[in-house]
Amino acid sequence: MSNRMSYKGYVGSVEFSEADATFYGKAVGIKALLSFEGASAAELVDDFHSVVDEYLEYCAEKGIKPEKPFKGSFNVRVGEELHRQAALAASAKGVSLNALVEDALRRVVN
Repeated sequence: MSNRMSYKGYVGSVEFSEADATFYGKAVGIKALLSFEGASAAELVDDFHSVVDEYLEYCAEKGIKPEKPFKGSFNVRVGEELHRQAALAASAKGVSLNALVEDALRRVVN
């Protein structure tokens, strides 16, 4: 079982409130608050799809660019020493620091 779902490139979290007997979630990876809920898994999925569609329609009507989750770039803050070590390791391997970090991330998530 997964605690994530996706629709049109947006990923939604899946939570359950025992007290309310309700599934709920929000879109992850964007600043806009897109929240949804349902009394069943099917209702949760339907509401998630509706919220994403409404968000995209709203952006189109207002002429604004919708946020895209996971654009392919992000800032990472590390201490100076780790930054130095990573830069030197990348240089020794003949790759960019970006390539070194991408390789490390790929190994962790796979």
